[in-house]
Amino acid sequence: MAQTNSFIQRSSFWFPLIEKELKAAGIPDDFKYLAIVESGLYNNRSPKGAAGFWQFIPGTAVSYGLTINNEMDERLHVVKATRAACRYFNEAHKELKSWTLAAASFNSGINGLRNQIQKQKSDNYFDLILKKETSKYLFRALAAKTLMQSPRLS
Repeated sequence: MAQTNSFIQRSSFWFPLIEKELKAAGIPDDFKYLAIVESGLYNNRSPKGAAGFWQFIPGTAVSYGLTINNEMDERLHVVKATRAACRYFNEAHKELKSWTLAAASFNSGINGLRNQIQKQKSDNYFDLILKKETSKYLFRALAAKTLMQSPRLS
């Protein structure tokens, strides 16, 4: 319950900024919950080198237009990082032809998901057998949405 309340408090400030960028890019609004799954709306740094609300690793961040150098790390700039995430989501949607798969690919990568789609001959996220973290990814976002919209249930 305490964690849900913390998400709700942080989301009241950060979600309007994220929602604006998602809408401008034509990304479904529910993708904002992926930022909850990724970072809990904190500018965290992971042991693997990912950073920010969207937990971009350096190479991916740079490939989607973010600057990382000794003076700045734009992964920590919420609006710029959200714009980069939107570019990623749109590319993934174009490649995978599904918003569900585009969201899941944010965890496993477009190529990783595409390989599993080809190997398993299914393009439905819910039918795919994926690595543990990716198989739970969208359900974690859905759980965050459900709890945040109805906190009395948590």
